[in-house]
Amino acid sequence: MRTSLFLLITSLLAVGCDAAKPAQSIAKPVFAYPKTQQLPVVDEYFGTSIIDAYRWLEDDHSAATKAWVDAQNAVTFDYLNALPRRQALRDRLGRLLDYERESAPFEEGGYTYFSRNSGLQNQSVIYRMNEDGQERVFLDPNTLSVDGTTSVSSLSFSPSGKLAAYQKSEGGADWRSVEVLDTASLQVIDRIEDVKFSGIAWQGEVGFYYSRYDAQDGDELTAKTDQHRLYFHHVGEPQSADEVVFGDDETFRYVSGYVTEDQQFLVIYASNTTTGNRLYVKDLTDPQGQLLSVVNDETSDVSVIFAQDGSLYAQTNREAPNSRVVKFRLPTPAVWQDVIPESEHVLDASAAGGYFFAQYMVDAISRVQQFSIDGQRLREIVLPGPGDASGFRGKAKDTVAYYSFQNYKTPSTLFQLDLATGDSSVYRVSKADFDSADYVSKQVFYASKDGTRVPMIITHRADLDQNQTHPTMLYGYGGFDISLTPRFSSTMAAWLESGGVYAVPNLRGGGEYGKAWHDAGTQMQKQNVFDDFIAAAEYLIDSGLTEPAKLAIRGGSNGGLLVGAVMTQRPDLVAVALPAVGVLDMLRYHTFTAGAGWSYDYGTAEQSKAMFEYLLGYSPVHNVQAGTAYPATLVTTGDHDDRVVPAHSFKFAAQLQAKHAGDAPVLIRVEKDAGHGAGTPTSKIIDLYADVLAFTFANMADSTDPAEPAKAPNMAKDES
Repeated sequence: MRTSLFLLITSLLAVGCDAAKPAQSIAKPVFAYPKTQQLPVVDEYFGTSIIDAYRWLEDDHSAATKAWVDAQNAVTFDYLNALPRRQALRDRLGRLLDYERESAPFEEGGYTYFSRNSGLQNQSVIYRMNEDGQERVFLDPNTLSVDGTTSVSSLSFSPSGKLAAYQKSEGGADWRSVEVLDTASLQVIDRIEDVKFSGIAWQGEVGFYYSRYDAQDGDELTAKTDQHRLYFHHVGEPQSADEVVFGDDETFRYVSGYVTEDQQFLVIYASNTTTGNRLYVKDLTDPQGQLLSVVNDETSDVSVIFAQDGSLYAQTNREAPNSRVVKFRLPTPAVWQDVIPESEHVLDASAAGGYFFAQYMVDAISRVQQFSIDGQRLREIVLPGPGDASGFRGKAKDTVAYYSFQNYKTPSTLFQLDLATGDSSVYRVSKADFDSADYVSKQVFYASKDGTRVPMIITHRADLDQNQTHPTMLYGYGGFDISLTPRFSSTMAAWLESGGVYAVPNLRGGGEYGKAWHDAGTQMQKQNVFDDFIAAAEYLIDSGLTEPAKLAIRGGSNGGLLVGAVMTQRPDLVAVALPAVGVLDMLRYHTFTAGAGWSYDYGTAEQSKAMFEYLLGYSPVHNVQAGTAYPATLVTTGDHDDRVVPAHSFKFAAQLQAKHAGDAPVLIRVEKDAGHGAGTPTSKIIDLYADVLAFTFANMADSTDPAEPAKAPNMAKDES
């Protein structure tokens, strides 16, 4: 169905596309972009030939690709460094982040653990405190690399708390190593490699379950990963001796293991896409216990959230599009009993102290109710106002739980919840010097192209002149059942401080209204997502808040696809486009790393002729048109992104620079030693957003520098 071959044709096709030498009908660009050589490859889909002129950029190891990246970065940073606001923005962001931040505490092995960042540390430090209140550093990721690009995650303790395992990522990659600490001596006593998309689940003190793909022999950042397996590692033994627990008999792209807190059950999830999973359970206390199938298809999502007295409690959207909590027991796992039935609002359930917490989304706004273990509603947790509440997790013995509350204009505050009474008290107030009273945040509803009612939250200064248009940042995602709830962002707070408007619509494809809302933005309904975003932009323009010359669109990953599709479909609509780590080549996304797992949302070009034509119709790389003036565009990616490989961004930037007809810059910024976003050091976050905001202001009409505020607000770190 698909063949590829290099066309060794004339040097005319092999020469670079120098956008400084325009075609007759194209306006002269401002920049002499680096030459990007064309070495066309032809792919055939259902009788249609597709030319990929920049296939060679997919080889991230080649000297040619590395030279291209360096040349692009040189042009980009020459431009960014000359922007009059860049240094001021960078200085301001540095000041805004320079204050102490701490996480919620948790107890393990007689100690209280928490993370703290003193302000501008690249990575937060994990501390522990003994019963006398004495603190000491437990694990400092900042000591693991000179530039702060090594991060740690998934810290997990053995039941006694005497051992701890954590995952270590270098340069932001999803591939990780796992190191085991003796918590008394704080010495690393064991290490395993080649771990990706994995948890760490201890079984007693002897070892833990983890997930990995086969080693990729040097192509780990791009090679396709299909066979995911669950292993058990005995601490102190070589990794080569680790036994495969699950994943040998059938191929799954995603496999993970979880041991219930009471150590009775091993729970295994297996799937081939990011939506829907199979569920297996084994009773670890039964010497003859077998792995039993609870759900043997991938048509629904199901996850175990608690176990007690031989019963397992799971959240699922099976026969409940907005999700419910059910209870079952072995050896009859197919017999389910509703504990918290489905309601009109989407449910996200958690457990703490022998209670369930039902976190509902009402038009993307949090509402939280507390239930007993048998499903009796006890109370609603009173929140400070409209916003996002998250947390409400803990161990069965806990008497208190913690949750954070925030919204687009309110920095995160940490609350302590008395589980017996439901009373909340402030545990830690954010030290961000940001006065929420100076800003307003309101929710509106607008009609998309097909009449669908879509919510959007708009935030700006309270004293904004309603008789003028203003610089506006429109941010979106719209995919993978992910909900955009109101969360405070330091970078967007800096935008608000400068007089900008920040607007976030809840597009179809997300999870804000359950499975139906998600499905309405998938595969051959993906255009709904783009239409929702376009309609949001038109609403902001029609309302008088902004105008096309002052409107920027931004999104990352699947949101990068959103920006790429909208800017190629409606280049007239916005002044600035900011696609970050985007999925931009829709015909080949599934051939890299775990990309094939995204097929539930996207479909694939090989799936059918109709699906191929649909993908081709919006794929950003394939829809850049010669002679079209595109918005000022700053494509951003990381050279260690092994989730959405940087080739997507490379090929999109090359197409833009070759075909763009306008004077606005179309640039790509490639961060070295950075991945898809997780674990990015503070210093790189400051640099990136200083560049993004300076680029945005520089390419909007009448974007003059605002006066420096009398009291510069400190913003909580937020990588979004």
